[in-house]
Parts: sequence; structure tokens; C-alpha cells
Amino acid sequence: MPARPTAPDADQTRAAPPRATVANGFVTGMLAGMTRQGRDTGALLTRFGIDHADPASRIPIERYAALYNAVIDALDDEGFALFSQPMRRGSFEFLCRAALGAPTLAIGLERASRFLDLVLPDMRVQIERGREFALLHIAERRSLADDPDDAGRVFAFEWLLRLFHGVASWLAGRGLALDAVSFPYSPPAHVADYALVYTADSRFGTGMLTAQLRDHLLDLPIRRDEAALQAFLDGAPGKISMLYRRDRNTVLRVRDLLRSALPDTLTVDAVAERLHISPRTLHRRLEEEGAGFRTIKDALRRDIALARLAKTDQPVAALAAELGYADPSAFYRACVAWTGRSPDRYRRELRAGKQPRR
Repeated sequence: MPARPTAPDADQTRAAPPRATVANGFVTGMLAGMTRQGRDTGALLTRFGIDHADPASRIPIERYAALYNAVIDALDDEGFALFSQPMRRGSFEFLCRAALGAPTLAIGLERASRFLDLVLPDMRVQIERGREFALLHIAERRSLADDPDDAGRVFAFEWLLRLFHGVASWLAGRGLALDAVSFPYSPPAHVADYALVYTADSRFGTGMLTAQLRDHLLDLPIRRDEAALQAFLDGAPGKISMLYRRDRNTVLRVRDLLRSALPDTLTVDAVAERLHISPRTLHRRLEEEGAGFRTIKDALRRDIALARLAKTDQPVAALAAELGYADPSAFYRACVAWTGRSPDRYRRELRAGKQPRR
């Protein structure tokens, strides 16, 4: 008689970490340059199994990274055709090489910013140091779009911050926490992911992008050499989207615990107990990963809610109860905050073929 299958034990369960995903809004921006050129993006999306028609869908990060590289290959432009001149293949490699050999991260990043001046003249990257905090400024030298909330313009800032910050973290051999970031546009539809990708303290509507981090981090020595660069370039530059993100480790474990407990709402103390750590340690680890307990809970509810509204006919009241809202009116208010629309209107516009946008 064959052995009866058994449930995995706790160690086996922990050995299979959840998959990190990317909001669909990041894909919209990545494809904006191709779309402007009138190129068909459908074949690429199909090739990587990405459903771009559903704004609430999420893309496994490895597919996103593969799409990232495929778009660059199709365009021969590491800037995704978003700027006045292409950023040719190999630019990312030489950006990294520009910083190698510098004694400190500050000097390495200064070299990298000068290299970007040559290959990306539409943008300016500057670092301003202070006693406690350093500021990374990213600004337009030339307007990228008439509409400040244009998807391509939004992605240009998202991409350049993630690129520069990712390279800085790689050079230092550790994640560099961003304490706050101000973005020069309105909150995009995928704003919930900003707490996971950048920092929970994300602000909007400023004149330029300004990221704040601890000044002493710039005094770290550069720990990478030629051999490390060769390994890093395998899968680059799309690989950079998979490194030094905030939605790893503790954030993902907290998100999974909260989701499995629905419709019950777990407290910080309850989550900490299930992770076998103290609430203080949980707060510290989440802070190190650039997130907060409330931010994770809100982002989880938002992702589930928008996906259900897009893909099912589940009654709004039942969905609200499943997500742990005390009454439907609280869910209605949350949906309006996320999308600018009531749940019913959001669903109707999706069914009508419109793309709701906040």
C-alpha cells in the first residue's frame, strides 16, 4: 500500500519562501517608450506570461526582470526609449565600472553620476551631504512629458532611483535604507508598492525627486571588484530590479501571515509571536526593510480587493467582510482612497474596458 501523503512540517513550510511580485503599474511605465513608438508589446507580454489587461494583477519578479531585459534588447536602449537619446546596451556595465576602485561609496557614486551625465543628458543626479542625512537629487534637465503624471515620466524617475540605489547597495555590499523619498508627480495607481520597493515615507508632488538616507552610509568602503562585477552582470540590468528590494524576508512573511488569517485581523503582537520574535524586533526588522506593519496590512487588503473587483462578481459587502472590515462603509472609504472611485464604479469601469486611474 502506498504511503499516505503527510502535510509538510514547519521547517519544510519555512523553506519555501513566498514569491516576490511587482505591481502592473511598473510594467505600464516600462512599456511606455515602446508604445510611443507604435511598437507591438503584446508578443513580449505573452512570451513572459504577463497579464497586462488587468491593472490589479501582479507579476512575479523574475518575469518582470526578464521582461526588463527583453524590452532593452528590442529597443537597444537601456533607457526604454523614454529620453531624447538612447542609452545604448553596455551603459549599465560602464556605470558600475565607473565606480569600481573608488575608496568610498561617496566617491564611487560621484563618478557614477558623472558617467550618467554623458549617457543620460535629460536627467541630472546629484548627491548633497549633511551632518546626519545625505540627499540624492534626481531632476529633469529637459521635460520628459507635458503631463507630469505621464506613465513614461513616472517610470523614468522610478527606474533611475532604483538603478542608482541598487548599484549603490551592490557597491557597498549591503542594503542601504532610504529614510524618505519625495517624487515629482502625483501618487500613481501602484503607490502601495512604493513602501515595499522604496520606503514607507514616500511623498509626492515635489519639483524633483529627493531621496534621503543616513550620511554615514556614504563613507562605507566599496567592497566589489572585477570578479564580483562579472557575476553581477549575469542577468543585468534587469537583475537590479530583483536586488535590495524592501518586500523580502520579514515583509513577505508578515504579509503571508496576515493573508492566511483573514477575515481575522492579526495584531503586531500576534504576528511577532508566530514569527517567534518580540514585537520590538519585528518593528525593527520591518523598519530596516523600509516598511511598517500598517503599511503592509493596507497594501495586502488593497491588492486582494482590486483583484477581486476586477476578476470576480463577489458582492462588495461579502468582500469587505472577507477582508476584515467591520462594515461595508469602511471598505467603500478605503476603495475611494485607493482608486478615487467606489468599489461598484471601479468594477463597472473595468468591465467597460476603461483603465481606472487615480
